Amino acid sequence: MRERIYSASILTRSIIENLAPGKELVPQLANLNPPYWEFAHITWVHEFWVHRKGRQEHPSLYKNADALFNSSTVAHADRWSIPPVSLESLLRYSHEVCNKTSELLSKPLSDEDAYFIQLVIHHYDMHNEAFAIMWQALEYPMPFQPYSVSTKTVFNKEFIEFSKTDMTLGSLPQQGFIFDNEKWQHPLTVEPFAISSSAVSNEQYREFVLAKDDQAMPKHWKYEAGVWYERFFDQWRVMDDQQAVRHIPYEDAVEYASQQHLRLPTEAELTLLMATNRNDWQASDLWEWTSSQFLPFEGFTPDPYVDYSQPWFDGTYQVLKGWSPFTVERMRRLGFRNFYQTKRNDIFSGFRVCRL
Repeated sequence: MRERIYSASILTRSIIENLAPGKELVPQLANLNPPYWEFAHITWVHEFWVHRKGRQEHPSLYKNADALFNSSTVAHADRWSIPPVSLESLLRYSHEVCNKTSELLSKPLSDEDAYFIQLVIHHYDMHNEAFAIMWQALEYPMPFQPYSVSTKTVFNKEFIEFSKTDMTLGSLPQQGFIFDNEKWQHPLTVEPFAISSSAVSNEQYREFVLAKDDQAMPKHWKYEAGVWYERFFDQWRVMDDQQAVRHIPYEDAVEYASQQHLRLPTEAELTLLMATNRNDWQASDLWEWTSSQFLPFEGFTPDPYVDYSQPWFDGTYQVLKGWSPFTVERMRRLGFRNFYQTKRNDIFSGFRVCRL
C-alpha cells in the first residue's frame, strides 16, 4: 500500500511539474479542468478522506481548501474564476499531505484508514489517466508513458458465439477494494449472442464515415498528400488501419452499428467476453462503450464518498468496460464500471459490435 500511494502521488506531481509554463491556462470547456485546480483537488481528496476522515470540521493544511477544491461544491465553471494559486504552494500542500500519510503508514492501520488509503490510491490513478485524456485533447506532449501498447492479432473468427449463459455481474465483499457501483454481485441470464472478436478498426470506421453525406471525420484525423494521419498528443502519426478506432463518442458508435445492421454489446455481454481466454479475443486497449446505461444494481447503497456514483445515475451516462493505455494495471479489473456521458469524444474510447 505504501509503494502504491507513493508511486501514484509522485506521478501526479511529475505530470504537473513537467507542464510548461503557461500551459496551465486552458479554455473553459466541459471536458477540461484547470490543471492546477485539478492537482489541488486530488491533494484535497487525499487529505479529506485519509486525514480528516471526511469531516469538514477537521481543519485542512491549506487555507480555505474546502471552498476552493471540493468538486462536489465548486461548480465546474467556477473553477476558472478561483484566484490564481502558485504551483509552489500546491506542491508544498501535496508534500505535507503525503508526509502525514507516511507517518500513518508507519503504524498499524485501522480498517477505516486502510479503506480510505485505497480509495485515494484509485483516485490518483483515475486523475492521472484524466490528465492523459486532457493532454491529448489539448495537443500537449504525452504526460507519462503508457502502461500498454496494443498489438493487432488476426483471428479466424470475426464473431464469437455465446450460448444462453447464466452469469453473475458485480463484485463480492472479499474481492478487495471495489467502488460502490459494483455492489453487489447478482445472478442474471444472458440470451445467446455473437460479439466481434476485435473492436472496430480505423479502416472500418473510415469507410463508414466516407460513405456518409456529411463525412464528419474525427477531429484527431487528417488526410494529406494521399496519406491518413491520426494525432497522438502533440504528434501526427501515419494511421494504422488495423488498430482499433479511438476517441469515438457513444452516439457515433451506435450510428455505426446501426448502419451495419449490428448493435453495441450490453455490459453483461462485454463482461462475459472479457472473462474468457484472452487468446480468443483481441483487447483494444481502449475503454469500450456498452449499450447499458450507468445505473445502480439492485440494493445499491453509497459508500462514504457519496458523490462517486450516486449523482451520475441520471440516465445520461453509459457503462464502459476494459481499459486504456493510461489505465494502471490495478484498475484493469473485470468488475470495474467506467462511465461517461454519450457525447465525450476526448476519452480513449472505442467499441465492438454484436449481431442483431
